[in-house]
Amino acid sequence: MVLRTIVDNVRTYVVIAFGLLVISIAWTAFLLPHQISGSGVTGIGAIVFYATGIPMGYTYFAINVVLVIIGLKILGKSFGIKTIYGIVLSATMLTILQPLIPAPVVHEKFMSAILGGMLCGVGLGIIFTQGGSTGGTDIIALAVTKYRNISPGRIILYCDVVIISSSYVVLTNLASAQRVETMVYGFVTMAIQAYTLDTILTGNRQSVQIIIFSRYYDKIADEITSRMHRGVTVLDGTGWYSKESQKVIITLVRKNEASDVYRIIRNIDDKAFITVANVMGVYGKGFEELKK
Repeated sequence: MVLRTIVDNVRTYVVIAFGLLVISIAWTAFLLPHQISGSGVTGIGAIVFYATGIPMGYTYFAINVVLVIIGLKILGKSFGIKTIYGIVLSATMLTILQPLIPAPVVHEKFMSAILGGMLCGVGLGIIFTQGGSTGGTDIIALAVTKYRNISPGRIILYCDVVIISSSYVVLTNLASAQRVETMVYGFVTMAIQAYTLDTILTGNRQSVQIIIFSRYYDKIADEITSRMHRGVTVLDGTGWYSKESQKVIITLVRKNEASDVYRIIRNIDDKAFITVANVMGVYGKGFEELKK
């Protein structure tokens, strides 16, 4: 049990690191080389620098410290550890990758905005599914969604609208047309990031109801509960053609866990009869919480 917990924790942090790598590549390979306006706390740091001359790193660090403290109180200590891990590792990856990619991978600016937004959304989705965060507006999004049934992508979208729009007021050294262009590319990146993030999180939350007919119902039920830690209900039924009594197993799992259930059934009874149905929503322990 202890070994399994250690392996699960290591896997979680490795997956978070992969998500951070995807985001770092998005910024260094697609967004930064084209000077596309940023979003989140990095964007705030840039705007403060333009207005006051304070280095962006100072603002980025100060805001994240405040948000991490808030996150610790609302989301728990494990969230704080993952967030600090995400902030430190993300900063390290950006520092290493930026000199290695001096020129944009895609020279067309609009396409770079699209690809950068998609990769940022994918990276954030991977991190969010593991309970991690890159700090900044991610913390605000996760804190709000804990108490309100609002998607994280939408919260980040609202924050980024304010951040990117403020760049028009601050970048007074640029012509009006250039400021508008900078905002437009920033909004393109932001919208695609939010859409991609919500798509990934929605897919991850989808659940299925599996009904299993098997003479080895007891072994299958035990395997599902012990290996997957999912609830199982066994009902009494009657096969109307054979007029024989039989047991019927019903279980609810995440869509991405269905293959594990199939594997369990196949190993025990490859002649079992199975039906699978998508469900609109599952609320309760191990699934979604009912929110106000």
